[in-house]
Amino acid sequence: MIAFLLAMLLAAGVGGIMAWNAVGGGGPEQEISLHGFIALGLGIVGSLVVGGGLMALVFFSSRSGHDQAVHEDGVRRMPPDDTPL
Repeated sequence: MIAFLLAMLLAAGVGGIMAWNAVGGGGPEQEISLHGFIALGLGIVGSLVVGGGLMALVFFSSRSGHDQAVHEDGVRRMPPDDTPL
């Protein structure tokens, strides 16, 4: 499975490079400075941290039982199925 995921990552990287070159990127007039690479790296790391943090919050919220209490309250407030709307 890890080999398959690494192959997919490699394919995505090669596809990105091919797309960049297809639109004329990578020329000497379009090089990325050191500050650009730092900003790109910080953006990637920041996105991963925010995504991981939100997934952790969803996981812990599900484990704590708060979601179930809200679900049961919503079901209790819903009208029975046989009542006309």
